[in-house]
Amino acid sequence: MPLNAAALWLVAAMLLQGALALGLIWYLGMVRVPMVINGQVKVRNIATDRSGWPEPERKVSNAVDNQFQLPVLFHVACLVAIAFGATPIEVALALAFVVSRYVHAFIHITSNHVMQRFWAYTAGLALLCGLWLDLAVRLILAATGGT
Repeated sequence: MPLNAAALWLVAAMLLQGALALGLIWYLGMVRVPMVINGQVKVRNIATDRSGWPEPERKVSNAVDNQFQLPVLFHVACLVAIAFGATPIEVALALAFVVSRYVHAFIHITSNHVMQRFWAYTAGLALLCGLWLDLAVRLILAATGGT
């Protein structure tokens, strides 16, 4: 089944979100490995509990964990939108959501300013809710024979 242009943009948004998660995982390795190699962190202290890591690692680790919360719902919504025949509204919401996730991750791994991070997260949540609401309305309209 060929995808329409909007569906291709949704796939691009999903790939960008995936790239963020993979990039953060790579960066986490770049933070962790030197800490273990130079003896700053002992493997026995982190084998079963994260509390042995210093704050710089925990900031990145928490940013990675965040990529498996809202983004999971984002990927599901994108796949549903593609199945319905994606629209430009869904593309705009999806791309804006991905931008909010990059902003959130950047804040998380740099200043970790909680209020800035909160607003980036809230913006992403609102965009994701908008995407889900759009899909729910489309489903209801399709089920009731609406346009």
